[in-house]
Amino acid sequence: MLGGLLLPFNGLAGETAITDDFGNRVALPMPAQRIIALYGAFNEILAAMGLEERIVGRTKADSLPPSIVSKPSIGTHMRPNIEVILSLKPDLIIQSAGRKEGAVMVDQLRKEGLCVAVFNPNSFESLFSVIRRLGILTGEGAPAERLIGSLGRRLSVVEARLRGVESRPGVFFEVRHTNLLAAGRGSIVNEIIERAGGRNCIGIQKKMARIGMETLIEMNPEVYVVQKGPMNQNPSLPSERDHFKVLDAVKNKRILMVDEQIYSRPGPRSVEAVESLAPFLHPERFR
Repeated sequence: MLGGLLLPFNGLAGETAITDDFGNRVALPMPAQRIIALYGAFNEILAAMGLEERIVGRTKADSLPPSIVSKPSIGTHMRPNIEVILSLKPDLIIQSAGRKEGAVMVDQLRKEGLCVAVFNPNSFESLFSVIRRLGILTGEGAPAERLIGSLGRRLSVVEARLRGVESRPGVFFEVRHTNLLAAGRGSIVNEIIERAGGRNCIGIQKKMARIGMETLIEMNPEVYVVQKGPMNQNPSLPSERDHFKVLDAVKNKRILMVDEQIYSRPGPRSVEAVESLAPFLHPERFR
């Protein structure tokens, strides 16, 4: 999955190449100067590397970094407008792994002769790999390594604070209230929970898992985290839901409402999520 993590392929002189997360060789005759990200997290990575001026288009829902709001909209994440994309003359398109619908769109873009890299970061190791490979594709390896180093040092600070912690509270992370959906072990949220000193109550090795009320009650999480954002708009607190009042997390008021884009979107702000969750789970270590 992480082929091409450290080194680009050896190819033609001056060629820039990596392997994306689906084993596809992504090669450019020169570093990318005109980039479209079909998933907002990649815009945040590019901005953190100091490359936001190379972003030439955005999806309808993306507003970070703030400077991209003035960029042309190319449609939605899963259904971008190919004609608009072609008019912007990108030399690199970045997409995230997702539903089958997204894979079909990637194939269509490639048939138009566009260079597309597909990434699937679901851990900090794979996130740092994406940053490193974007550094290769843009010819900006040094800024990429500086960003990785900065994020890694911040994670190390949290790790040092939690060293020796024996008890890891069980955490349930609500992705969506309606037809209850939780973050599984295959998500960046899982690693955020673990890095913050918690234990994900969901044992399923998928990004998300549908959970019935009976199963949730059996899990009886010590901490209940509710994300608020596009996937979970205007959620109520578990303490305001009748069937949820039997949970220890509700009884002990261990409920946290968080920003979906910070917690569920793999990017530089994933470290911010760890930094905010760790003191909530282990306040005694952050006084």
